[in-house]
Amino acid sequence: MVLQDLVNELGRRLDYKVTNGRYQGTVNAIGFDGLWLSPEGHSVVVEVKTTDAYRISLATIVNYRDKLRQEGQISGPASILIVVGREDTGEVEAQVRGSQHAWDIRLISADALVKLAQLKENAEGSETGLKIRSLLIPKEYTRLDQMIDVMFTTAKDVEVAKILDVDDEPPSEEKGKGNWQFTDSALLQAKREEIVAGLSKRTGASFVRRSKAMLWDPDHETRIVCTISKRYTKKGASPYWFAYHPQWHEFLIQGKTGYLALGCMDLAFAFVIPIAAMSSALDALNTTTREDGQTYWHIHVVEHAPNEFAMLLPKRSNILQLQEYVMPIGT
Repeated sequence: MVLQDLVNELGRRLDYKVTNGRYQGTVNAIGFDGLWLSPEGHSVVVEVKTTDAYRISLATIVNYRDKLRQEGQISGPASILIVVGREDTGEVEAQVRGSQHAWDIRLISADALVKLAQLKENAEGSETGLKIRSLLIPKEYTRLDQMIDVMFTTAKDVEVAKILDVDDEPPSEEKGKGNWQFTDSALLQAKREEIVAGLSKRTGASFVRRSKAMLWDPDHETRIVCTISKRYTKKGASPYWFAYHPQWHEFLIQGKTGYLALGCMDLAFAFVIPIAAMSSALDALNTTTREDGQTYWHIHVVEHAPNEFAMLLPKRSNILQLQEYVMPIGT
């Protein structure tokens, strides 16, 4: 039962919308362990096994899929994924290969599924998630082009994610002076987790990580982008500086509710800005375009009076007051 719950959670981390199945079958209920619906409209009926020591009825699992389709819970293409708790899946593999249902079924160990979820979280673009999910759909791989495409797209996107998810990156005018020091990544992540915990308490939602900075609830309706800044002490510099990326903005506006959470390493609170307020301020922010074509907005937060913070809107010669967006953390 624990493994079944964990496997379904991994499905959510791969961006599926997941319906948890029953722990034990009943006479009049469909006994699937999980039903995953991908953003692309492909359904996966999941069967979880702790070991491959016992033969399973593949026809029974296929029957689950057929009944789910009859009841309207599946409307598009659908396949079956068997997840085995142990890495040694030889017995089940042999059973699937020799079955008439071989082209409907994929098989993966729980450990490999964890690795896919980790890879997905370390990437950034939606295309990578799509490619990773395609591995879980039965396909014929005599020609390896599609598998190579998955590897290439994922590797490329992970490199982009390293750029997008860098917190504490200096503004361009600060670079190249030989005295820059980055905050330890573990401390940045700890601060981020504090903020996410605070938002979870405030909204009543549990959040699943889509990437290091992007999170959403299991229904993908409430979304967060959380980024962190150290305090800048150089004379004339804003105390806090953040990059805000178009990929993040698109992620937030596609949800029902979205928040940009700005965390500051030396403050016991974060600024949680609704996406509507953030959207209205974008045209007043400065931007930078990197050599690789990636563009981002600059967010400068200043303390214009003791314990009163604001976001600079340089193109309007104005500020956005942030006091109404303050959320205490760590309490």
